[in-house]
Amino acid sequence: MTNFFYKDKPIIGLDIGSTDMKIMSIDLNKQCVTGYGVIDLDPLQIRKSFDADNEYLVKNLKNLLERKLVGSLVSNRVVLGIPTSRTFSRTFTVPVASEGALQDAVAIEVGQYIPLPINLLYVDYEVIERNSEMLTVIMSAVPRKLVDNTLAACESLGLSVVMIEPAISAVARVLRTTEEGYLPTVIVDIGAANTDIAVLDGSVRITGGVATGGNSFTLDIAKKLGVTLENAHQLKVLNGLAPGPKQAKLTTALRPALRNIVTETRKVIRYYNERLASDRRLEQILVVGSGSNVPGIGDFFTNELVMPARTANPWQVLNFGDVPQPAKQFRSRYIGVSGLASVSKGAMWR
Repeated sequence: MTNFFYKDKPIIGLDIGSTDMKIMSIDLNKQCVTGYGVIDLDPLQIRKSFDADNEYLVKNLKNLLERKLVGSLVSNRVVLGIPTSRTFSRTFTVPVASEGALQDAVAIEVGQYIPLPINLLYVDYEVIERNSEMLTVIMSAVPRKLVDNTLAACESLGLSVVMIEPAISAVARVLRTTEEGYLPTVIVDIGAANTDIAVLDGSVRITGGVATGGNSFTLDIAKKLGVTLENAHQLKVLNGLAPGPKQAKLTTALRPALRNIVTETRKVIRYYNERLASDRRLEQILVVGSGSNVPGIGDFFTNELVMPARTANPWQVLNFGDVPQPAKQFRSRYIGVSGLASVSKGAMWR
């Protein structure tokens, strides 16, 4: 997480992902959305904008602000979410006696577990727990080029970025207060092209991910059942894994992609249990994201991981007032950006 000097002024959330870009403005005093919007992105072009030339990013951000906005924004101050798949987060412990050399311990973690030289990364860390013997530290790292290009794009359009965080941290912020996220929780955020996985235990303790998402589900159904992509999408969101005459065929089609997600989720759970859990036990799995709209997907994760799982629905805490709401099937896309727009002042000062 990168923090910048903050002045007392309302903020808005901007979530730049690998397949879309979303913005949201919330009046936190009234818990009322004043504006929001989304624009789809070409995955190859946005990757190029992250890594090299940000012209595509600037063009689409401008289009989002000028043509895709529903309602209005309360500010130009932005909390920016970046793709979790492009960040590296780890939690580790060190003896209290080593606190003075914490920066060196972080550098060692970066060298051991991150496949990029430290001079190409922005690295930040925070002590999230301490007792008389040990410190628990969360470390996040992100490629410098990605941060520099997104910052430059925002600034070129008059937006002032006050904080940057991985998108999964914003999702966790929403779930912590709306879906019993105060319990040790596994978050499975299924996007269009990627799935981000995290353990939320007070804060995000570890993240993981896999290049499988809702688009994979649609393609697999189309291939297995010999139908068009449009029909495959309808089968996915209307029938999915739920009981019915098509359940067997759809389950067969969806199982390989879902198993990829389950395999990565098991790895994240294992790391938490072996390295971080202490005496705490994971209590639930919350499935969110635009790819979570598959009937029966909660039961699938419950059976595979032997842990209560369900799709999360945090929208009850937001009031859209006079602003037209997103269509029901698209609301899950906005969970992350609503978390970005809900950052407290204290979180930016830390």
